[in-house]
Amino acid sequence: MLLGIIAGLTTCALWGLTFIAPRAVAPFTAWDLTIARYGVFGVACLLLMADRRFRPIGITRSRLLIGLLLGGAAYVGYFISVAFAVQLAGAAVPPVIIGTMPVFLAIIANIRDRSAPWKVLALPLALIATGVAIVNAATVSAADVADTESILLGILVSLAALAIWIAYGLANAAVMRSADAPDGLQWTGLQGIGAAIGSLFLLPLASFDLADTASASETTRFIVWALVMGLAGSWFATWCWVVASRRLPLALAAQLIVAETIFGLAYGFLFEGRFPTLPEAIGVAMQLVGVCSAIAVFSKPRTPSSLSQNSVAQV
Repeated sequence: MLLGIIAGLTTCALWGLTFIAPRAVAPFTAWDLTIARYGVFGVACLLLMADRRFRPIGITRSRLLIGLLLGGAAYVGYFISVAFAVQLAGAAVPPVIIGTMPVFLAIIANIRDRSAPWKVLALPLALIATGVAIVNAATVSAADVADTESILLGILVSLAALAIWIAYGLANAAVMRSADAPDGLQWTGLQGIGAAIGSLFLLPLASFDLADTASASETTRFIVWALVMGLAGSWFATWCWVVASRRLPLALAAQLIVAETIFGLAYGFLFEGRFPTLPEAIGVAMQLVGVCSAIAVFSKPRTPSSLSQNSVAQV
């Protein structure tokens, strides 16, 4: 379990870069970075498959399709959604909204497993909802009238990213905790190829003209970010998350993703060169307390009676 927790936190630190990378590569666009990032991810996976250990051997056709779809639809869709959400709503709103994903996954897991009484979850959920509302309200109220529409659109795009992330978390955990779960390295490579294939559909949106007009420093910065996001933020982060998904219960693994919110906010405020405002700080603190409370609820050992009931239900 300790290795699973370390792997999960490492994943969150790398995934948190998603909240600043699209803004760090200007004048290149989110489309450009998506294509480059997942192109690097896919090429790295293909090169590694020269070694038999990395090849998706023995995986059923249906499982192969799931892996490709997780990479192509979930990865590309999520990154594009986050990129535009940050550009539209700023550094604070998208990480806070997407940071509610652990709670939604925990609720789904609790519906399935009955891991904790709903009345015990009422306070954590209330804290999280209040924290998200405070941050969003503060951001909208502080914006100019012209920016309000942009922020509201950013909130909607953040919700889309949240939905994609929840679907990915459920599907990936279901595969990795199955009796015939594939090898983690092979599963990572399969998703990487799917992400690369999915990014190819974005080629018509690429800014090819920037190759001639961008300065040498801007081009170098873009290449560095593409390599970092493709190798560390995609391949290594995915492999770490596969390890976490296999070693941790879904209800606990889901809660760890609150660290992505922390890293994402920290990176965002550093990028903007500012400290969080008081409402942002209060809202984020309430959300973190709520998620930590939820972790405590799900981490409590179950009684023998509840364990036997769950075992019967699973059989």
